[in-house]
Amino acid sequence: MNTSHHLLSRIPLRARQTLVTLLLLFLFLLPALLQAAPAVHDDYRLGPGDLVRVQVFQNPDLTVEARVSEAGSIGYPLVGEVRVGGLGLVEAQQRIADALRQGRFLRSPQVTVHLMQARGHQVAVLGQVARPGRFALETTRMRASELLAAAGGITPQGEEVVIISGQRDGQPFRRLIDVPALFTGGAVDQDLVLMGGDTLFVPRAPVFYIYGEAQRPGPYRIERGMTLMQALAAGGGPTPRGSATRLRLHRKGSDGQVVQSAPVLTEAVHPDDVIYVRESLF
Repeated sequence: MNTSHHLLSRIPLRARQTLVTLLLLFLFLLPALLQAAPAVHDDYRLGPGDLVRVQVFQNPDLTVEARVSEAGSIGYPLVGEVRVGGLGLVEAQQRIADALRQGRFLRSPQVTVHLMQARGHQVAVLGQVARPGRFALETTRMRASELLAAAGGITPQGEEVVIISGQRDGQPFRRLIDVPALFTGGAVDQDLVLMGGDTLFVPRAPVFYIYGEAQRPGPYRIERGMTLMQALAAGGGPTPRGSATRLRLHRKGSDGQVVQSAPVLTEAVHPDDVIYVRESLF
């Protein structure tokens, strides 16, 4: 402590004031500096739309900010187009350094690549989610459940399935995922690893309708394995004037025509069923 105080006392007052000013300025700017570039996982792969800054130690003229093209390349001084799409940041640094070395522009270039803006490898999340939109894949192993969580999860109006579409090996790809099965351990292998350009779509859940002498008539979401008895309960049951044994079911047949019937309470509810609760005879 005494040694440090002795060393500081030997620094002129003006120099000490300058050092303190610079330190305070650095502390003030530190939050902005930390937010200037996005956090990048080690296995992030560059893709079209990503904005990168390339710097070469002791060669400020070679500092460039460039956006990765649709072809996966950036334009760089002296060497022209350099393909960096699909590469990690360290691999991109090595490729640019190799190009400078092979062109005999620099003997031992020390190249640094910073990701300034991540726009490549995006996935669209649509339909019944809390925050629909486009999301960047933070890693090359990001799965459907992780992106669904990033979008805020499925809304109460959404069905418990996710439809994933995109391209795999140059061919159209489509897969339906049972979301509850992912978290109950029944279908862990369905939690697909996503790729840039994929689309996740959560459809609206199917509904049934109940009216007549029901406590709360209206449309209701169909739960899995739901029976007509459970559907009647969702509507609050019959009013004092209604009867649970005098239901009329309006259901669309395979030919598109609506068929009326006197249903059994234990049968399953179908999408767009209309349940009419009639008055009691007594």
